Amino acid sequence: MTPKEAYEKSITLGKRIPKLEGIVLKDAYWSYWYAINVIKVRFILAEPAISKDACCSYCYARDVIKGRLPDFMHNQMILNNNMYTKKYVEFIK
Repeated sequence: MTPKEAYEKSITLGKRIPKLEGIVLKDAYWSYWYAINVIKVRFILAEPAISKDACCSYCYARDVIKGRLPDFMHNQMILNNNMYTKKYVEFIK
């Protein structure tokens, strides 16, 4: 099963499926969407996966945390030095 399929199964069933979360956590994009649409709050287990993608990290800060990322994610985002980092810095000001 792919991360996308695990996410879609959770969406279809309308609930969190803990045994599928390990699959979802393999992908930053699907981890972000799982946090937004399934967990609907901060999803700490997904943060290492999400932190590997600048776009997902920015969106996670904006849409889930609604503020500054946890330190390890914040530091990784700043080190990325790309357009999402600039958006993130503006967002947390």
